[in-house]
Amino acid sequence: MKKQQAILFDLDGTLLNTLDDLTSSVNVTLQAHGFPLRRKEEIRKFLGNGSEFLMRSALPEGTKEAVFAACLAEYQAYYKAHMADKTAPYEGILPLLKRLKESGLRLGVVSNKFDTAVKGLCERYFPGCIDAAAGEREAEGIRRKPAPDMVFTAAERLGVKREDCLYIGDSEVDLQTAKNAGMDCISVCWGFRDAEFLKQAGATQLVHTPKELEKLLLGESDNLEHKNKR
Repeated sequence: MKKQQAILFDLDGTLLNTLDDLTSSVNVTLQAHGFPLRRKEEIRKFLGNGSEFLMRSALPEGTKEAVFAACLAEYQAYYKAHMADKTAPYEGILPLLKRLKESGLRLGVVSNKFDTAVKGLCERYFPGCIDAAAGEREAEGIRRKPAPDMVFTAAERLGVKREDCLYIGDSEVDLQTAKNAGMDCISVCWGFRDAEFLKQAGATQLVHTPKELEKLLLGESDNLEHKNKR
């Protein structure tokens, strides 16, 4: 694998297990409006495309736009206040980030989650590790993933060329984002999509643990192609 100067990570399902707090925030909002609640596994399938997609998917089909707008605002407010209730880094993530930083790599986070939440979570869980954190800012003309805009913005903030960045995520959205940005992609199998789903979505490089990812990124591992067949 080509030696990169910067690593760009997705957040939810890649660095942080946010599923419990996302599920409870959605369900608090649904309950307040008298809508049926959603199971955790349903919420898992809705993740990856940002807050608007999540709330539209969770609401009953045919929900009026005014109701959707109110629910979205309530969800974001509740989630912002409760986004760290049960959320935690996946086991091995903090040592991974510290090793990468020590090696001289620049580290960024690019997420479709709303921008204030992304920055708040990175500051809370990864202090001193993340050099640039970018969340959804479509109102400013920066398209959300899988468009490459956010990735390009993060690379610029890191002071590196696009071709010197590697992208890491856990979903089909991340695979498409990397493709659209012209970047290599490593897919992680501990997040919101499993290995078989990722393979069907086009993943060619899979890792199953943060330690495996660390060895690959730091050149301490043989090519993982044979492992990806399992």
